[in-house]
Amino acid sequence: MAIESFQRGFVLHRKAYSETSLLVDLFTEETGRLTVLAKGARAKRSAWKGVLQPFTPLLLRWTGKGSLKTLTKAEPAAIALPLQQTALFSGFYVNELLMRVIEPETPNATLFQDYLHCLTRLAVENSVEPALRTFEFQLLQTLGYGVDFMHCAGSGQPVDQTMTYRYREEKGFIASLIKDNLTFYGKDLLAFEARDFQEPSVLQAAKRFTRIALKPYLGNKPLKSRELFTQNLLHLK
Repeated sequence: MAIESFQRGFVLHRKAYSETSLLVDLFTEETGRLTVLAKGARAKRSAWKGVLQPFTPLLLRWTGKGSLKTLTKAEPAAIALPLQQTALFSGFYVNELLMRVIEPETPNATLFQDYLHCLTRLAVENSVEPALRTFEFQLLQTLGYGVDFMHCAGSGQPVDQTMTYRYREEKGFIASLIKDNLTFYGKDLLAFEARDFQEPSVLQAAKRFTRIALKPYLGNKPLKSRELFTQNLLHLK
């Protein structure tokens, strides 16, 4: 099946295929995630040689009916987003999340906009954490992860910002005096609902929650982007 009009998209990942080609994982606005064969993309005179790079907004066409499509057109829609150092590794992390948890060829234009907004924030903001946490929460929502941050799952009462609540998978947050890795303050839960990650304590709590919530989708296989970030952080020191 050929795509008659261009679709907006980004490269999530690419790897060499044969002597001159690439296998490219894309995230597009209308089709979602898909894998295409870019024939001759590694050849010296290929028009795609510097085009199929992560974080560059692209206009794309492809053809094919199976799980592996053939790329027919690719051109920049804008200049690459200027991600450097921590922001760059954070971008790789977001790409890997999409690779690991999004089903192929499942359209989600809203998540595409969330992704674009996340990359834009990573490029311009001093701290990467608020952008990452916002995207993780939006990704969980896309996956159908329906957690009520506003009410106690046990009593149905509104969350009290001064109380503590313990997270229980598939149930939600229940008022509890137990304090461990699954316990969150009510003020944190209300901030989660508002996607307000300005306070450092809320950011820490949000990171802890998203790691818990994403684990069932990611499994036990470690994220390569986290390992890459840790290695380069040690190198920079």
